Amino acid sequence: MYCIETIFWIGLGIIAYSYLGYGLILWLFNKLKPAKKQHFNSSYEPTVALIVPCFNEAGYIEEKIKNSLALNYPIEKLQLIFISDGSSDETPNIIQQYNQVMALHESARRGKAAAMNRAMQYVNAEIVVFCDANTHLNANALKEMVKHYQFADVGAVTGEKRIAVKHKENASGAGEGIYWKYESFLKQMDSDFYTIVGAAGELMSYRTNLYKPLPEDTLLDDLMQSMGIVLSGYRVIYEKEACASETASANVEEELKRKVRIAAGAWQSMFRLKSAFNPFLHPKVFFLFFSHRVSRWTLAPLCLLLVFVCNALLVIQQTDLLFTVLMTLQVVFYAFALLGWYMENKQIKVKVLFVPYYFFIMNLCMYLGFIKYISGKQSANWERAKRA
Repeated sequence: MYCIETIFWIGLGIIAYSYLGYGLILWLFNKLKPAKKQHFNSSYEPTVALIVPCFNEAGYIEEKIKNSLALNYPIEKLQLIFISDGSSDETPNIIQQYNQVMALHESARRGKAAAMNRAMQYVNAEIVVFCDANTHLNANALKEMVKHYQFADVGAVTGEKRIAVKHKENASGAGEGIYWKYESFLKQMDSDFYTIVGAAGELMSYRTNLYKPLPEDTLLDDLMQSMGIVLSGYRVIYEKEACASETASANVEEELKRKVRIAAGAWQSMFRLKSAFNPFLHPKVFFLFFSHRVSRWTLAPLCLLLVFVCNALLVIQQTDLLFTVLMTLQVVFYAFALLGWYMENKQIKVKVLFVPYYFFIMNLCMYLGFIKYISGKQSANWERAKRA
């Protein structure tokens, strides 16, 4: 009985730390430390290469090209590269219609990492920026990102991913929107503390000379590339004024497919980033990576299951009112998640139910992603999720 109770409280503590405690600790630390005001030289404008990897984006690509050409950055210092990886629709033909853009296409589909590596061979700029074909950048996105490269310790800068939420949103949109708002807060806390540990591939930039070609089977190129730079002694900065906006996944099934791929990539990345687990080699990086990433990828999903099982056993074996109340709260939460699934299938919009549903789906994906990774069934070829 004592053993079960101990596991329950430890598990509950890990869940609380992973989702709330870690963010609160960083917020308090950043509030208490002396404020450091950065002074930027407004005339600093290094050469920039904007690379957009794409696969079957005919429905978005023209709008993306026009958005890229409208960015507030000197055109003589901006190199636009759109690379199509095995697209079988009109994507390559649409790109070729714009003389201002370098159009790269390979009929063989080899995956995003391979496309990025190939595009880098054509870069002749100091800074390289990657963004997705279905995202819309704000006009000053490049200016806001590159200003941080005035400081020698900065090796990469990421922007903020924003989910365009409609008034009547589906479960995916409501859940994903809330998730990214909180994730953006955590990234800001990480950046203010030392460095972020895992960037959003929707808008990511690097010093060109720090970019290292990744294995073609890499699933999370943004995480692996940025963590490689961090482990080399540089910082990755979060810039909230550089925004990549996109609509949410069309439905939870589409979001599930995307999240399973990300989860499989998370497991792959943890096995490859062994030095990030050494607290003596990189103390700050270890703290951030373990707290923000590893605990939420591994310990928290496992503890959610353990806590539920242990709580049920404690209710059965003793009459402590506290455990009964906690069990009731868990049952209600998962009942809301189940009800959210039902409402989504019936196209009934009840937003309060979408948050527990999305939370449950996110943690379920970590289990499914682990199975995909160890079975070797997760392809490096990305599939474009249908958007709302």
